[in-house]
Amino acid sequence: MPEITGVVRNVISTLDERQPYIALKQVKKEDTTLACDNTSIAGSMSQRACVYSGARVALNPVTDAVHLVHGPIGCASYTWDIRGSLSSGKETFRTSFSSNMKELDVVFGGEKKLSKCIDELIALYRPPVVFVYSTCIVGIIGDDLQAVCREASLQHDIPIIPVQSEGFKGTKSDGYKAACNALMQLIGTREPEISSPYRINILGDYNVAGDVWLVKPLFEKMGIQVITSMTGDATADSISKAHGAQLNLVQCSGSMTYLAKWMMKEYDIPFRKVSYFGIEDIATALRETAEFFGSREMKRIAEEIIESETRRIMPEIRSIRSRVRGKTAAIYMGGAAKALTLIKGFRELGMEVVIIGTQTGKQEDYRQISYQVKDGTVIVDDANPLELAELLVRQKADLMVAGVKERFLAYKLGVAFCDFNHDRVIEFEGYDGFLNFARELDASMNSPVWKFHGSRLKPAVDAARKNEAGLKTRQGAGIEATAREAKNMHDLSTATLQESVA
Repeated sequence: MPEITGVVRNVISTLDERQPYIALKQVKKEDTTLACDNTSIAGSMSQRACVYSGARVALNPVTDAVHLVHGPIGCASYTWDIRGSLSSGKETFRTSFSSNMKELDVVFGGEKKLSKCIDELIALYRPPVVFVYSTCIVGIIGDDLQAVCREASLQHDIPIIPVQSEGFKGTKSDGYKAACNALMQLIGTREPEISSPYRINILGDYNVAGDVWLVKPLFEKMGIQVITSMTGDATADSISKAHGAQLNLVQCSGSMTYLAKWMMKEYDIPFRKVSYFGIEDIATALRETAEFFGSREMKRIAEEIIESETRRIMPEIRSIRSRVRGKTAAIYMGGAAKALTLIKGFRELGMEVVIIGTQTGKQEDYRQISYQVKDGTVIVDDANPLELAELLVRQKADLMVAGVKERFLAYKLGVAFCDFNHDRVIEFEGYDGFLNFARELDASMNSPVWKFHGSRLKPAVDAARKNEAGLKTRQGAGIEATAREAKNMHDLSTATLQESVA
């Protein structure tokens, strides 16, 4: 069984302390595993977010809650509507609220101001729950968030839940735990209405662009009641009844495994790690769920769904595969679960992964990743922008799949890009979601812009070069200048590219 044994020194040029975090999957084995799950190294700018941001991305999609940030206005502003999550009901979560701490609040304390903010927001919105996030400055000055929330909760008779998410006190993963700790205070506070002998919760799905709406109906066709999806399109009411499920399906393992383990211990609800992305993984999720409940009828329906849905989308998938087959991809995700499932998705499209990295992966995650990728693939933990730029140059990726922070890095290098993170507006889960993903890749990599402008990693296609002479004749010196510029770009050294990205 292959494993990550090759932390190859000097895979790229970076800080000495960063070298153990970048590995090359290779046949020739060495004795060092990939370093990961540590705080970011000083002097190396990280793509990671802070504890507070981790809590916000995991908890913010609760649609009918007031999410109040106790801190300076910037902390709320820069995380406003941080997920592209959609709601089938209320949209209170789309409004950003802040206690807007100023200098005097920092000097004399912000508890009274926070208490007043809570009173005003409850009077205005009548929310079923208020989440109060602490920021760095609150941790420094020592405002007693729990005492303020406890007193306000008694006064208004609704859950007002502190989220202990001071940015400096850990990593983004600690923010996920802070969000899960807040959810724990809601779960089990109301009894669910039972409509099926088979009940599940969907955990770690944030309904980005409406993903959950393509997945939930598949389970419902199998006769399964979905109590809640956390936290995409979730309400305070549905979360409070989550203990009525018999099985938790965890997709984003980085953010929700902690909660799933707690529910197993507290309510004896087992969990399975699944993915709803890609034909293979969706089928596996449906089959594993049917297998758990042991219903023959449910298994039959699951197989019918898998067969009919696969048959429906395959003609277009085959057509797209013929245009993207053989292309190379770079993956850089926040969590390892998405990275792992993307490897399979690319395989289904005939593409090869040449770079794969995450912000919060753990040893077991990277071990699983190494089982899935081919020799020669670079695996990286908590990469910074310059490292990603140099890896893209080194591995000559045709496409980068990542989040908004990496978008312009790819564009500057002339690499096609696909946003798989918070800001996308197209569903990527379920059968139709995978079709959307394939279309997105096809459109990005086969865009006409590459024929004429080319990439800084690879020359423009031959067709454009063949037309170059004709273009010169027709359009004169302007086109000649463009051709010279393109040639100069192809000759750029790695160092020059890094300067450009910086």
